[in-house]
Amino acid sequence: MVSLDDCVIARFEKFGKKFELFVDPDLVELWKSDNNAVELSKLLAIEDVFLDAKDGERPTAELLEKVFDTLDVHKIATRILSEGEIQLTANQRKKMVDMKRKQIIQHIQYNAIDPRTKTPHPHTRIELALEQSKYSVDPFKRLELQVKEAVKLLKPLIPLSFETTRMAFRISGKHYGATSQLLREFKEKDEWLENGDWVCVIEIPSGMKADLISKVMNRDSGAEYKDL
Repeated sequence: MVSLDDCVIARFEKFGKKFELFVDPDLVELWKSDNNAVELSKLLAIEDVFLDAKDGERPTAELLEKVFDTLDVHKIATRILSEGEIQLTANQRKKMVDMKRKQIIQHIQYNAIDPRTKTPHPHTRIELALEQSKYSVDPFKRLELQVKEAVKLLKPLIPLSFETTRMAFRISGKHYGATSQLLREFKEKDEWLENGDWVCVIEIPSGMKADLISKVMNRDSGAEYKDL
């Protein structure tokens, strides 16, 4: 559970009243992307609803029933988090915006390539283009949605192509455990050879190719791979 020193206020307004919660800013972001990823008991610094969180003023049970049709704190919190606003300090917002921007850039770099060179754009090129586009990063909006919005603005500035690559890897049996962790999520099919080697066919975003090969070779220097 987050301490009160590190938490922020989630605020929802109804009938001229403000209803507030003390919440963990990092877990709120995760909860907004997937409501089942975080337990509300861990997200809330205090399992209580306030009219003024800083002064500790609480609403009456009658008012909560009128606004939320329930006295269940978790149900009320779900409504406040879904429909209300998160009150971040300037430093908290900057930290979260910077982190989200890095995630957007990394996602584009891994999933898109320069169609002229068939290689990923350097991180710095995407970062500078994103700044030039004046895209406003939202610390709480879903990553996938913001990537889609950012790409629309980036395409007039840098050439982007979202392509996939199919590859085959041959891994020695003794390195299967460590290496398969990298390849399993992209696997289309696999089999074991008579000599104990493991082979698999994968499909990945083309921008990930060089990075994935490097990681596989670091775990099995004798691995073999080819494009299909």
